[in-house]
Amino acid sequence: MNMTHYMELLATNQPWNLILFMAIPVILAETLAITELYLLFTRKLDGAVASLNRFVGIAVGLYFIGVIAWLLPQAVVPITQAHAWRTAIDVIAVGSYLLGGLPLVVVALQQLGLINRGAEVWAKRRLQAICIALFLVLGHVAMIAGMADPGLLGWQPAAGSSHESGVHGATAPAAGQAAASAAHAMH
Repeated sequence: MNMTHYMELLATNQPWNLILFMAIPVILAETLAITELYLLFTRKLDGAVASLNRFVGIAVGLYFIGVIAWLLPQAVVPITQAHAWRTAIDVIAVGSYLLGGLPLVVVALQQLGLINRGAEVWAKRRLQAICIALFLVLGHVAMIAGMADPGLLGWQPAAGSSHESGVHGATAPAAGQAAASAAHAMH
């Protein structure tokens, strides 16, 4: 089966890329979501859960700044320049993953007091809940599209490619190098 660049990134350099690009951000984001629900339902905005929520909100937002800053020049720009996207499925998978990080950056900025400083506490909670929901939706879109075969929309690896997914040499040589570089850079 052919793979999207998203799934290929997660599958390469096991287990490190899976940990760095999936496990860490998802564990942090889901911890944020669970603690946010607790705070909204109990309205207890102090204590250990509130502290954990603040810490995780800052951590996951800053983490996604790093992920986005790394993936854009290492993968997205070279793949785009080489015209090597594997159909709209591939663009949706990678785009949703990267866009999903932006609401978590907003959470971190709010938790650090860099935005929404003068807002009422429940307005801040509302914004944070909306941002978490956006991340969850975009993250699930990324996972679903990422697991889809780009061949469903007609993409096929070039003959003689060294991977079943067609990463190396599937399209322009720069695309294969970009994908290989992005996938192997975490060694």
